[in-house]
Amino acid sequence: TEGRLAGVYIPYWTYDSDTTTPYTGERGDYYHTPESYVASEHGRSVRRTRQARHTRWSPSNGTVWNNFDDVLIPASKSVPAGFAEKLGPWDLKGLVPYADEYLSGFRAESYQTTLLQAFEEARKIMEAAIQSSICKKIGGDEQRIHSTNTQYGSITFKHILLPIWLSAYRFRGKVYRILINGRTGEV
Repeated sequence: TEGRLAGVYIPYWTYDSDTTTPYTGERGDYYHTPESYVASEHGRSVRRTRQARHTRWSPSNGTVWNNFDDVLIPASKSVPAGFAEKLGPWDLKGLVPYADEYLSGFRAESYQTTLLQAFEEARKIMEAAIQSSICKKIGGDEQRIHSTNTQYGSITFKHILLPIWLSAYRFRGKVYRILINGRTGEV
């Protein structure tokens, strides 16, 4: 595709799930105490005082509930994940059912990532959001999470094709790829 623009439908999986996560951890709250130290000033030792920060830890436990809708996972290895992520956000609410005529003039790639492989990637994304929810619920200045036990319920998935325009050009011996979101025009 060097030098010309080509339309390609790239396969993706999307996952929905309601999660329940009991957790145990600790809440860290900062407090300060005066601390003396010796500093050198103009060749002389001088006693100074500063505030030293400490953390008071207390146990915390509870449960967080997260609802995930359309966690998007690329099912193609032809577009590097970092590039694919930068093309978003995608208008997933505007998806329409598949019809052969949509592919007219475009290439469409096959799925290269299985449903289960992609769900493992989706779980990593969900887990990061769950960890963030736990830290927010624990509160304080710092948080430590000791254990979690996430249950995934109401899991659903869709396999979808998203339009991307691709091109490439060579500059000073190096090939540069251009990707354009076929729905929003994001480059």
